[in-house]
Amino acid sequence: MQKVLIANRGEIAVRIIRACHDLGIQTVALYSQADAEALHVLHADEAICIGEPPSQKSYLKISNILSACEITGADALHPGYGFLSENANFASICNSCGVNFIGPSPETIALLGDKAKAKATAKSVKCPVIPGSDGVIEDVKEALDEAKKIGFPVFIKASAGGGGKGIRIAYDPDEFVRQFTAARAEAEVSFNNPDVYLEKMIVNPRHIEVQILGDKHGNYLYLSERDCTIQRRRQKLIEEAPSPILTPSMRKKVGEAAVAIAKAANYHSAGTVEFLLDEQKNFYFMEVNTRIQVEHTVTEELTGVDLVKEQIKIAMGEKLKLKQKDVEFKGHVIQCRINAENPANNFAPSPGLLEYYIPPGGPHVRIDSACYSGYRIPPNYDSMIAKLIVKGKDREEAIAVAKRALREFHIGGVHSTIPFHLFMFEDPRFLSNDYTITYIDQLILEGCNFVLPANS
Repeated sequence: MQKVLIANRGEIAVRIIRACHDLGIQTVALYSQADAEALHVLHADEAICIGEPPSQKSYLKISNILSACEITGADALHPGYGFLSENANFASICNSCGVNFIGPSPETIALLGDKAKAKATAKSVKCPVIPGSDGVIEDVKEALDEAKKIGFPVFIKASAGGGGKGIRIAYDPDEFVRQFTAARAEAEVSFNNPDVYLEKMIVNPRHIEVQILGDKHGNYLYLSERDCTIQRRRQKLIEEAPSPILTPSMRKKVGEAAVAIAKAANYHSAGTVEFLLDEQKNFYFMEVNTRIQVEHTVTEELTGVDLVKEQIKIAMGEKLKLKQKDVEFKGHVIQCRINAENPANNFAPSPGLLEYYIPPGGPHVRIDSACYSGYRIPPNYDSMIAKLIVKGKDREEAIAVAKRALREFHIGGVHSTIPFHLFMFEDPRFLSNDYTITYIDQLILEGCNFVLPANS
């Protein structure tokens, strides 16, 4: 592997460029017209414009991306997260064109990207799964009968969905018929695939995900879990590791379950197996993300393992040097997503010019960002400004470091989620580990504006 083309933008593109340079590999940045002055363009060895600002005309345009590979001579491609990162067809086209796709095989992406097949894979290795339909269900009458057997409330989920999209909830039979029809129509429009399946709604769950690595030689390991329960409309806002709700024995069980699923899917790359934890602390398989995740930094700081480098080395055919017994979990790590959004106005997007951008520093603080003073955050893409990752010897110390870093983080010209995070680190329920996946949405419904009193 001599030259990697990064088919992405923003902080993850910068992160991949850094990993490549550490490994002595040259990089090519792609950019849309809106990203001509982006940081990943400045950091890469080469950069090439692939289209207009809308992602459909640039970062999602496969023909333009492959043309960039040919023009620059890139022999490998890293998809980052989002965009085409979990597109099995794209991975297949890359490989057929002689471009090494840094990720799982197209067959594995297709298998685990189909939520019904992924669930069947989990079942095959005796991993607990959320009760639901046996695969895709098309007829509304049959679906209603199945929903009654499962018991309301039920989720109606798009088989090709992901990222919290393509999900409807039915609380009773009357509502079910309407939501089922709407879910199929929505899935057709969003994913070009109307297939849906049913799943029991776990009431008041915690969201736990396990980071795994698998190479092409049959070696697998898990690198602890991340607790991603603090989220809004199924979009994560705070991630931490280790989860403050898991015991060491539970951690081992859920980690081994994640590895078993990865083995069954012939998975070779970095990936994340996601679970829900119910009120009795029973865990259930939810899905597999066949890519690097936004919150991979949490695991890196907890374990000292560079996950992006490992991805690249696995794609090059190298064996994992780590064994499960060698993986150490040190301290407690928290990540805050600093987005260009206004928490006091229902997290409304706030793109625009960063009049000033002064990130925090000091001990145990890491910033992953593609922003700088004078950079204009475009309205076309994800609103992330930065990821703030902090570490302490325990959860209490990590929260103290986070509060210090957030107070040092100065952003001008746009709204940001910094006030939200400062609010959460003073919130009694967060501090006492007494919250579930719907907590933030409940606070919004109650009219909370996530602004601390002036004397705090």
